[in-house]
This record gives sequence, structure tokens and C-alpha cells, in this order.
Amino acid sequence: MAALRVLPRPRPLNSLLQFSARTPRWHHHSSAAATNASTSDSTPKIQTSQSESPVDPRWLSLIKRRIGKCLMFGLKPSQVLEAGRILQQIARDWRELVAGSQGFLTHKTRRAVYRQNVAWGDMDSMLVKGHVNNVTYARYAETARVNLMRNYATYIDPEHRTEWTNLVGPRGIGLILQSIKVDYKFPMTWPDQVTVYHRLTQNPADSLKRSMFEQEALILSEAKQRPAARCLEQNVLYDYRQQRRCTEPPSFLAEQFQKTWELQEAAKREWRQRITEIESAVRQLELDSWDRPDAVEDLGSARK
Repeated sequence: MAALRVLPRPRPLNSLLQFSARTPRWHHHSSAAATNASTSDSTPKIQTSQSESPVDPRWLSLIKRRIGKCLMFGLKPSQVLEAGRILQQIARDWRELVAGSQGFLTHKTRRAVYRQNVAWGDMDSMLVKGHVNNVTYARYAETARVNLMRNYATYIDPEHRTEWTNLVGPRGIGLILQSIKVDYKFPMTWPDQVTVYHRLTQNPADSLKRSMFEQEALILSEAKQRPAARCLEQNVLYDYRQQRRCTEPPSFLAEQFQKTWELQEAAKREWRQRITEIESAVRQLELDSWDRPDAVEDLGSARK
């Protein structure tokens, strides 16, 4: 799959999990090869359906801190069990809570990269505080993009295995990466593991009319349990036999992408509801512990 244009320092993506505008610009020397092609598109961007209020990107760590504060003020045995239940749910489902609530599909047949080790050589190790090289994130996204098409071929739509496989090669109808924009969130370091999910950002019923589609790749740090980077990818359908852009999308792709879009919207509703339920449960623990007029912090053995 040919990469046509890489923009290492774009404006932040318009996505559900947004970091503060004060996030430091730690990426300092990104570089990537770029080639020119005649697949540029000046058509105005299709609007997406993301109208929900954003979720704090540090939601997981904040929830854990809130539960910790409740424990410091003392909880009844039944409340301790409830706090433990919430923490177990977060430990088990943190990827779904972070990614699924944005519409990323996290099932093993959909995930593109899962707990891949960050190599020492991925870092700029010559620096005093080396971090994963900026271009490496684009490579993570590229690997995930190819694996996603293989997932369609192997698990999701095996009846069109050959067609899906051809999408990542120069035979028949293929995908050309028109552009990729990387939004860096924090300097990931070794040792760590990355998990990468993809989602369609636009309803394919509209975007595929132009034989293009936009995807977002979410690169998660397993160590930090939060997004390390986001990649916004513009893909063009190209007919290698005719040596030109496709006039219309192949039916197998249009059908599966529409199903994917519907599953994304369902996942977004499901996991946002889970977040609401966890928030409600934690709030009740707060009201029963420190957030009441007679609350006194439990100092344990230090208390006299």
C-alpha cells in the first residue's frame, strides 16, 4: 500500500477523546518519505456524525483516583466489594471503555494490532530521554491498515477473500493511501506494547460515492492504558488495471463498510452507557464516604 503524503504535525483530530490544547509538542524531528501522485481530491470534506460531548482522555486514571479517595475515608465491606468490582471491570474492559466508546471495534476479528512489543530500536535512543520515533507511529498504523484488510478476508467476509487481499497489493482494485496525519499524544518509550484499532470516520454511504474513505487509527499504549497517537488516513480506491481512480466502489467493500459503520455506532452507544454506569457507581461511593458533612479520613494506625 503506497503512502503518498505524511504530515507529522497536524492540528488535533476532531475525535471523542481530546487532549488539552496545552499538550506539549514533544515531537521534534519527524521525517518521512513522500511521493507525488495524481490522486488528490479537492472535494469538500463530508461531515461526520460525531456530535457527542468529549470523554476526558485521562478518564481511567481519574476513576481509579476517585475510588482510592473513597477507600482513604473508609468504606463498609459491601462498599469495598463494589469498589473492587468496578476496578475489576476497568482492568478487564479498559480498551473497550477507551476505544469502544469512540466507535472503534475491539473484537479479536476486528483489531488490527494487539499488544505488539515496542522494540528498543523504535526509539530515538541517542537522546537523554529517548522516545519512540515519530515515524514509527505511521508504521504502526500502516501495519494495522494491512492487517485490517486481512481480517476482512479471513474472518469477516471470507467469500471475497481474494478481493480483500488484493486491496493491499497492485492487482485489480487496490487502496492507495492519499494522506496520513499523525496527532501525537505523549512520548511513548520502551518497554511497552501497542494495540491499534481502526474506525471509519464518515458514513460510507456518502464517502464511497467518491471512491475514497477516511479512517482513524487509534494507537494505544498498553503500559499507560491511554492513546499514544492518532492517525487520520485518507484512502483512495484505485484500479491498477485501468491505471486510474475507481469510478465507483466494489460492491463487496461498500456492503461490508456499511455494516462496519453500523457496528461502530452500536459500540459507541454500548460503551458510553457502560461509562455512565461506572460514573454513577463511583459517585455513589463518593457520597457514601468522603462527600458528606460528617466525613473523616481513615488514618489507620496513625490515627490517635
